[in-house]
Amino acid sequence: MLPVQHRMRTSAQFSATVRSGARSGRRNVVVSVRVSDQDQPTRVGFVVSKAVGNAVVRNKVKRRLREFAADTVRSRPTGHDVVIRALPASAGATWNELGDDYRGAYASASRKAG
Repeated sequence: MLPVQHRMRTSAQFSATVRSGARSGRRNVVVSVRVSDQDQPTRVGFVVSKAVGNAVVRNKVKRRLREFAADTVRSRPTGHDVVIRALPASAGATWNELGDDYRGAYASASRKAG
């Protein structure tokens, strides 16, 4: 589970990361990464729209993505802002497919961000 200090809360935080961060996409997710101040904790935000499915499906996808993001926060506890956008295909993805897509997209966006 992500601690409270590692969650994005404001639309300004989301916008800054999506607009000025590096982006990488896969079949199930699009990940945007922005390098922030090294003293700041890594923050993660999720975008799971109604296009993904009903509330039950959206919450399942978000719980899975939150678990993958928690691994990222443990490995990089400071200096990154990350926005994870679930695509409609994520509703039917298995745990492994979603995890592979997230890790691949995060690694690519992180390299681009520097």
